[in-house]
Amino acid sequence: MSSSTNTNFKQYLVSAKPKGAAIPAGLQDLLLAVVNTCSTLSHEVAQGALIGLLGSAGSGNVQGEVQQKLDIIANDQLMDGVKGCKSLAGLASEEMELPVPVQGTGDYLLLFDPLDGSSNIDVNVSIGTIFSILKKQDPNAPLQTSDFLLSGRHQVAAGYVVYGPQTTMALTLGDGVVMFTLNKETGEFLLIKDAVTISPATKEFAINMSNMRHWADPVRRYVEECLAGTTGARDKDFNMRWIASMVADVHRVLSRGGVFMYPWDKRDPKKAGKLRLMYEANPMSFLVEQAGGASINGTQTIMDLQPTGLHERVSVMLGSKEEIDRLRQYHS
Repeated sequence: MSSSTNTNFKQYLVSAKPKGAAIPAGLQDLLLAVVNTCSTLSHEVAQGALIGLLGSAGSGNVQGEVQQKLDIIANDQLMDGVKGCKSLAGLASEEMELPVPVQGTGDYLLLFDPLDGSSNIDVNVSIGTIFSILKKQDPNAPLQTSDFLLSGRHQVAAGYVVYGPQTTMALTLGDGVVMFTLNKETGEFLLIKDAVTISPATKEFAINMSNMRHWADPVRRYVEECLAGTTGARDKDFNMRWIASMVADVHRVLSRGGVFMYPWDKRDPKKAGKLRLMYEANPMSFLVEQAGGASINGTQTIMDLQPTGLHERVSVMLGSKEEIDRLRQYHS
């Protein structure tokens, strides 16, 4: 893994040749618009209570979850930030029921979770923006919801920006993963890591242990074996982490390996999981796979799932490949 502090994001997009080809100009414009908006959001997240942005907005999103003030602000800013992109046909957000047309014709579709982990806003824990970009199958046809319902394999780009002690972005264009950190003095994202890789082996896992009694048997077995450490079947001690912000938990996995799990549980057995396939699971799975890891819903590879709705939920287990292979084996 090499590093640099001189290449800014725009320079990277111009010079990069994923899979041997230059990044199309329209995709460059869209990625720049998203990332520039995240630079602005980073400043507002950091100001928090000083500019009156903390607390509940007193409303709910399409899933019935309580929205924070910053949820709505982030959603509106991302929409405003990309609406001038001529290559963008339409966008969809976790916070909105239906997709929104942007241009009459365009090559790309944008999906985003404007502020992942927003329940952590008021307690100053890392949160972030997750995004996924698809190629519109027919750029000249009117926008329909079905245009977005493509498996994760159709993503041409995906990434996240995590607002923490540093504001850091991870990005994949289908040819590995790169990371950038925001220089807050200049407002530029600068390249800090390329060829990000996840170690296939790990001694660290992240899961919400308070739900253990509700898990399916394969997940319970896996976690119990981890907890048993050197006295159990795994014959090694594990550390457990849980931030309750997917973007922060996955950033840790990309940075130093590990496993992140948000599995199905029997509290609401009709729901396949908690996380959204289109806005969270697919983009994060793309990143993790491109870094050499794996991502499953238990039995199936997440990137191979055919979505049936914009706000479909899914069980997620991702990270170091050896551990995900073990979880898949336990589920089978």
